[in-house]
Amino acid sequence: MRRGRTDSRPGVAPGVSVTVRHGDAADRRFIEELAERTVMASVASFRHPQEMMVHFALTRLLETVETQSHVTLVAEREGRRAGFLLLLDDLPDEVTSTPQAFVAYMAVEPELQRQGIGKALLEAAEREAKRRGLPYMSLMVTEENTAARSLYASAGYFTERQLLCKEL
Repeated sequence: MRRGRTDSRPGVAPGVSVTVRHGDAADRRFIEELAERTVMASVASFRHPQEMMVHFALTRLLETVETQSHVTLVAEREGRRAGFLLLLDDLPDEVTSTPQAFVAYMAVEPELQRQGIGKALLEAAEREAKRRGLPYMSLMVTEENTAARSLYASAGYFTERQLLCKEL
């Protein structure tokens, strides 16, 4: 699935392409390390968990993904790994049981964010989901992650349900 594209948005050098490919065993360490560095961005500011517990939950998530049918996508920019996306392809919607692809985790190197890498990963995941005949793609994002929410909105995603929380 090597699909390169040149991104001409502000902040991206002209002619710099982002390539997305299927990940393999050689990418595992990169994925684990990038996930560890970015996982706290998945925590809403009103929650005050022990960071160790968040990392433990991440480890469980990565192990769960490995035991299920999934696709690993890795983005590269200028020959360097820049991000990844883990896509579950056999996790039906919990309410309707409708088949769907589900983004279990996506991360981009912090210094490379807002340079088209997340968009390239999302587009590649959508192509893969369509290729597999999945009619929907779902994901979760914290309300406060405005950059990611903006990316998803620009790609046509909308809120289907909301998880409501209250600090006690």
